[in-house]
Amino acid sequence: MSKELIRLRDLTMEFDGERILDGINLYFNDHEFLTLLGPSGCGKTTTLRIIGGFLKPTSGTVTFDGKVINDVPPYKRQINTVFQRYALFPHLDVYDNIAFGLKVAKLSKDEIDRRVNEMLEIVSLKGYENRRIDNLSGGQQQRVAIARALVNRPKVLLLDEPLAALDLRLRKDMQNELKRIQQAMGITFIYVTHDQEEALSMSDTVVVMDKGRIQQIGRPEDIYNEPKNAFVADFIGESNILDGVMLADYKVRFFGRTFECVDSGFAPNEPVDVVIRPEDIDIVPPSEGHLVGTVTSVTFKGLNYDIIVEFKGFKWLIQTTDFHAAGSTIGIRLNPEDIHIMHKSDYSGMFGDYSSYSAEYDELTEDAGDEEE
Repeated sequence: MSKELIRLRDLTMEFDGERILDGINLYFNDHEFLTLLGPSGCGKTTTLRIIGGFLKPTSGTVTFDGKVINDVPPYKRQINTVFQRYALFPHLDVYDNIAFGLKVAKLSKDEIDRRVNEMLEIVSLKGYENRRIDNLSGGQQQRVAIARALVNRPKVLLLDEPLAALDLRLRKDMQNELKRIQQAMGITFIYVTHDQEEALSMSDTVVVMDKGRIQQIGRPEDIYNEPKNAFVADFIGESNILDGVMLADYKVRFFGRTFECVDSGFAPNEPVDVVIRPEDIDIVPPSEGHLVGTVTSVTFKGLNYDIIVEFKGFKWLIQTTDFHAAGSTIGIRLNPEDIHIMHKSDYSGMFGDYSSYSAEYDELTEDAGDEEE
């Protein structure tokens, strides 16, 4: 059974009268890899800085190991941070960068040497001890920053978009490295990112945030397969989100048809949001389809095609390994387990129609370093 390590209670944060965090309640377990995920400005970095002691919340409490630490300064918390800009000392070599905190703590030379070498082993930098920082790649600098943060043996490591500056291939490698390091060290990692794939592939628990509030907490699989509202469904992967009515348990109506589904517990005739993931849709000949539509665009994505299909004026995204030309007519069939039902929310009606879809959308990156300054 995991032990609770940190708890945030009724946390609010206001800057210049604007509410950045709006009643955050959250706990973190020992040895957990937990990711705060959300768009720029959602409050995730602010939450991280409060845990680290760099910001004081407007109201609410931060508890560590059962003790309130709101007034404890960062250097007295058993928590270290790796920032997006690694803040390494360029005039020191790798060894001295990692050893810096231990020297400040006045540990013996033998103990420093033992710990630094242990960390070099863990972050796969053995043999790089005497390298200058500016002679290292981005990924290597990242590892030095992590080693320096971990060498003091904190109970918790906070990581604020640490892979944002790396190219895609290196980022993927470092995701695996970070998970491996976390498991090898057996400490709690609290990670901030706006990259959904990163969050899903690395975390034990994902906390999805928007507008200063927690939208959903869960394991990556649950967040993806059972989103709580239209924001989560749209933010985590691609989703077709439609208006529907829950006629009864396991029966939903949308687009003028009644479909079997696997959801229950809704009020009779309750208006709902219906989520259908693009990869879950079976394309069939029009005569066999539950719905028939027209392909309006096709984008080749390597493993599959992204096709936009118009059904009754509403455009869906479908991912398929088979080519279907623009202008062709296709049918689709939906299995009960591919239809996910959500309660209506403030986000209903805002997402899920791909009439403005652009293949370039995924390439848009943001400078998350400017977030919530």
